[in-house]
Amino acid sequence: MLLNLHVKNLALIREEEVEFQPGLNILTGETGAGKSILLGSVQLALGGKMSREMIREDAEYALVELTFQVEDPRIVKALEKLEVYPEDGQVCIARRMTGKRSVNRINGETRTAAQMRSVGALLLDIHGQHEHQSLLNRKRQLDILDEYGKEKIASARAKAASAYQSYQKLYRQFHEGDMDEEQRKRELSFLEFELKELEDANLQPGEDEELEKQYRKLSNGKKILETLNQVHNCTGYDGPAGAGDRLGEGVHLFSGLSSLDEDLAPLEEMLIDIDGLLNDFNRELTDYLSEWEFDEEKYYQIEQRLDLINRLKAKYGNSVEEIQKYQNRQKEKLVKLQSYEEYKKEMEQKLEEKSRDLKEECKILTKYRKESARQLEQGIKDHLKDLNFLDVDFAIEFTEQSCGANGADQVEFMIAVNPGEPRKPFDKVVSGGELSRIMLAVKTLLADKDQVETLIFDEIDTGISGRTAQKVSEKMAYIGTQRQVICITHLPQIASMADAHYVIEKRQQGEDTLTHIHLLNQEETVTELARLLGGAEITERVLDSAREMKELAGKQKNSRLKL
Repeated sequence: MLLNLHVKNLALIREEEVEFQPGLNILTGETGAGKSILLGSVQLALGGKMSREMIREDAEYALVELTFQVEDPRIVKALEKLEVYPEDGQVCIARRMTGKRSVNRINGETRTAAQMRSVGALLLDIHGQHEHQSLLNRKRQLDILDEYGKEKIASARAKAASAYQSYQKLYRQFHEGDMDEEQRKRELSFLEFELKELEDANLQPGEDEELEKQYRKLSNGKKILETLNQVHNCTGYDGPAGAGDRLGEGVHLFSGLSSLDEDLAPLEEMLIDIDGLLNDFNRELTDYLSEWEFDEEKYYQIEQRLDLINRLKAKYGNSVEEIQKYQNRQKEKLVKLQSYEEYKKEMEQKLEEKSRDLKEECKILTKYRKESARQLEQGIKDHLKDLNFLDVDFAIEFTEQSCGANGADQVEFMIAVNPGEPRKPFDKVVSGGELSRIMLAVKTLLADKDQVETLIFDEIDTGISGRTAQKVSEKMAYIGTQRQVICITHLPQIASMADAHYVIEKRQQGEDTLTHIHLLNQEETVTELARLLGGAEITERVLDSAREMKELAGKQKNSRLKL
């Protein structure tokens, strides 16, 4: 669950910290006090978009930190797949934002915004003020069904997507190579020309590197010979300038000294070794020079061969290996074109097989979706009755379409809210308040499936009042017994069910207007409920009503609401 929210330098908030509690956390406050900023800060921390204007003018940066306690082993395992490891059961998500960039961290390690969103999706579910409008979208309705039945549907959906990709790949391969007889002849002629050129060249792996080495040696032969002759003269024994003669003279001179001073013997041995090494070097250099011969014909052949290889590289690949791979691909194309009709029939047969595989996977996916749809229908009807839809009739209708990556199903949520009326699509029947309650029912069902530990509702009370508001409050209280719930509301019926009640208010401090949030005690809770009940003027009678509402809510919760 969400333990702590810390916000700094964001819009009207200079610095605020909130310790949330288990169960139902209610946030209330006057319009414009900053409730949306608080919810927005949570979304920002989890990788949401922001503008520079959200950072306070007198600040260089804004900071949002969320601390979660994670106890469900399934969530811990899912986090570990994202390389997030709770420390003492806690996950700390922080986002520091400047005008140009943001730094995202999870337990101190830098992460991308996408990673923040993935982790956030495991830890909490946010239902924003306008999200219920997405229920009017058929794609969103299908996503809800798939999410509800994901234990079976997810695997079937993945298999259908894989089958579709295989079919599409083969389809593109076939149609990219589709051609008439004239095109086939032109392509055959071109391929035969290319392959003859490559076969005549008879390239060998590594041949170019060896030829370049020989060419480099031959083309620099003159320079190599001149330099080696100079080295031979410097180190030779053919004249007084040669190092060999001078070294031999030194050996002769030194030989008479070792008999006079035995300590010089090791030095004499070293000098003799040096003389021997130089003699060996000079002998091998002499052999090399005597064997050296510039072969003009060989030089010309190497030059011509390298020119050919480089021309082929420019046309077919950057190395001999790449050219040979190209040659093999062209051979396959040639075989295909030479027996094009057989190839075409074979491809058509393979496409038919892939199409059958795709249809079979789509059929299985549809089966699982329809099974889950019956369960979801009943679940939504049960929850809607709890939310004051007394005679609701709800169903999920399927329409078959061509098989795609997401199967062959189009679904539409159909509802009748009054007895005797036919079921119709949502946009033809329900109001904003009704959509809000339907979304609450959906969220409740999905939360039971997902085991998300924290649910956030932003003004779920849109468009409702009276008995319906009471039903919604009971539903929220029930969810609070199963999950941590954080709810922003204007309705006293919902607020009275709070396990922890926070007020958000705007205060004038000097020249600044700042948003503050604090946890209410029992008496302050009654006063805040009275404000929600009575508006600007809070009388004793209103306070008594608020106190009674809170007491009744407590009795309902203590009786363990069974909704």
